Amino acid sequence: MKAIRLYEFGGPAVLRHEDVPVPEPAPGEVLVRVHAVGLNPPDWYAREGMPDVPPELKPPFHLPLTPGTDVSGVVAALGPDAGGTGAGPFSVGDEVIGLLRFPTALQAGAYAEYVTAPVADLARKPATLDHVHAAGLPMSGLTAWQYLIELGHDHPSPFQEARHRPIPLGTDTTVLVNGAAGGVGHLALQLAKWQGARVIAVASGTHEAFLRDLGADEFIDYTKERAEDVVRDVDLVLDAVGGPRSRRFLPTLKRGGSLFPVYFGDFDDAENAELGITVTLTQVRSSGAQLAELARLVDAGAVRVALDSTFPLAEARAAHERAARGHIQGKIVLTVAD
Repeated sequence: MKAIRLYEFGGPAVLRHEDVPVPEPAPGEVLVRVHAVGLNPPDWYAREGMPDVPPELKPPFHLPLTPGTDVSGVVAALGPDAGGTGAGPFSVGDEVIGLLRFPTALQAGAYAEYVTAPVADLARKPATLDHVHAAGLPMSGLTAWQYLIELGHDHPSPFQEARHRPIPLGTDTTVLVNGAAGGVGHLALQLAKWQGARVIAVASGTHEAFLRDLGADEFIDYTKERAEDVVRDVDLVLDAVGGPRSRRFLPTLKRGGSLFPVYFGDFDDAENAELGITVTLTQVRSSGAQLAELARLVDAGAVRVALDSTFPLAEARAAHERAARGHIQGKIVLTVAD
């Protein structure tokens, strides 16, 4: 089969398109004929070797490495004892989606024509989506779900001891989503609206029509004004950008509010306590059961998956170059099979 592999860490140029053996499913796994692969930030973090992550937090990498965790495809073969505990059982020919082995394996070999997948990580593909759109759902959708709706696991974040707890969302709740046009952001916006919340979307001006069409009640163009200067008394900030500048959203929150940075930044526990604000994060984890819930919302029309761009598997390098340019609207997806 064809797959993308890297033999050294670095920029997009290290990605090679080459022939590799088709893997065999282990007990509790199936073999998936991949039709499309969703791209996510951990893909390029792994490609670069995670140079900014402290050694004690860096997962082990074994080169050569085939990147990718998000797939949509068709079950091609069953491994021993493939009944599993996810949204299965599955049969050969079933159309499935999954976030594979995350974060146990930061990369699961999804940039390939075939990949093995734990049954527990899979759900049936939404009937209303083609494989290309469906591949954009797993990691971004599960991140939004586990931050906003249900954590679904007891694993602590590697960056914080406090356990993340989603807050109840409803018609009396205002949620600000920063980075609202991206993969996690555009799905989080829709989940908050599904729960009845009022949503303020923060992104660059080119995304306004897109985000209002998804249901944003208010839009802030961060290139013209800063949310922390004009917004007050929100219940929750989901910062899908996160990082060192995430604490700038503290003034937007009411006392008792919460700030959920998807990528943790620099916070002062004493300052948070004085403001009466909770700051927690989590690390998304594979869950076929939660993915099945998301698939039902997609089929019901409550959630849409938007595509920024698509690239053939052989052009994975170009896909990573597109990601590096930023200002992404929705998801970048690799197309593998018809």
